[in-house]
Amino acid sequence: MPSAPEDPILNSPFSPPNRHWALDQSGTFTSIIEPGRRRSEYLVPIAQPRRVRQESLPFAEEATENALINEIRGHLERWRSLPAGQAGVTHETARLLDHWRSGETKPPLFFCQVEAVETIIWLEEVAARQPQHRSIREQLMAGNEADNPGLFRIAAKMATGSGKTTVLAMLIAWQTVNAIHGRRNYSDAFLVVCPGITICDRLRVLLPSDPENYYESRGLVPDDMIGAIRVARVVITNYHAFKLRETLPLPKFARAVLQGRGAEPQTKETEGQMLARVCPELLARKNVVVLNDEAHHCYRQKPGQSEEAPIEAEGPGRQRRTPKPRGCGSMASEPLAGKSISAPSMTCPPRRSSCAAPATTRVCSSLGSCRILR
Repeated sequence: MPSAPEDPILNSPFSPPNRHWALDQSGTFTSIIEPGRRRSEYLVPIAQPRRVRQESLPFAEEATENALINEIRGHLERWRSLPAGQAGVTHETARLLDHWRSGETKPPLFFCQVEAVETIIWLEEVAARQPQHRSIREQLMAGNEADNPGLFRIAAKMATGSGKTTVLAMLIAWQTVNAIHGRRNYSDAFLVVCPGITICDRLRVLLPSDPENYYESRGLVPDDMIGAIRVARVVITNYHAFKLRETLPLPKFARAVLQGRGAEPQTKETEGQMLARVCPELLARKNVVVLNDEAHHCYRQKPGQSEEAPIEAEGPGRQRRTPKPRGCGSMASEPLAGKSISAPSMTCPPRRSSCAAPATTRVCSSLGSCRILR
C-alpha cells in the first residue's frame, strides 16, 4: 500500500480546490495527484461472506456517486461566475455575497464556508424560482417527505474545524437583512438548537447583542448593515429544553390514588407551555428559522414507528403547530447515517432505524412553518 505523503495538502483553503489525491475503487489512497475537484461520493458497507470475515473486516465498502451534490456543484460553479445583475438574487443578497467573496472579513472566509452559504442561497433564491432547476427542488422535497413528512430540512455537512458557527452567522445575516427590507420569504427570528450546554455557550457569538458577536468582530456584514442585524431575534438553546416538564410532581402512590380507575392524570406541561418557556420571544413571530448545530445528533422517528422520538428531533416538529417556522437548517461535522457527503451537502438527513427524530422537530411543529437549513 502506498505511504501517505509528508505534506498531503494540495489546495489553498481560501480558493476552490483544483487538485486532489486519487483513490482506488475501494477508497484507498494511491499517491497519484489528479487535476480538478474530487467528485462527491459516499461509501456503502457491503457484508462479506463468512469465510472472508474471518480473515478481514466483516464489511467491504463500495463507492457510489452523490449525483445530486455533484449536479448542484456544477450549477453553483456556473452561477458564481455570473455578473451580479444576472445572478437572480436580491440586491441585499448580492451585496453580502460580494462582501464574503472579497476577503474583507476578519479573518478571511474559507472557500468551504462561502460555498456552504452560496449553496443554500442558490437553492432558495435561484433554484426555487427558475423552472430549469425544478428537478433539484423536487428531489429535495421528495427526500424530505420520505424521511421528514411535513417538515422541509436542508443539511450542510462540513469538516470539523471548518467554521460552522461562522456559517450559521452568515445565514442569520442573509435572512435578517432581506427580512428588514420587507421581503416576505425571509425572517429575522431564529431558534438555534444544539446538543449540549457547552456548545450552547459557544454559540453566544450568534447573538447580535453579544460583545463578541461575529457580525461585528469578524466583519461578516458591511458596516451599514450592522443596524439591521441588531434587529434580529436569536434564541439559543439545547435540545433538552424541549422535554415536557412536570407541572405537578407526584409520588407513585399519589398518582395511583388520583387516577383511580380512570385515565392517568396529566401533570406535564403542554407543548404551548413548553414553547413559552423555551422561546417566548419567538411566539409572536410569523416566520421563524430553526438552525440545528451539530446536526448529526438529530434524527426524526421513522414514519410508521410508534416509539417516541428522541427529544432533539421532536422539538422543531412541535414548533410547526404554533408560530410559523420559515425554515430549518442544520450544520453537521460527521457523516449523516449511511451517507458520507462532501461539503456542502444539501439533502435532508437520512433517518436511522435505531435513532428517532431530534428535538427540533417538536419545536417546528409547534412554531409553524419551519425551514431547516441544516
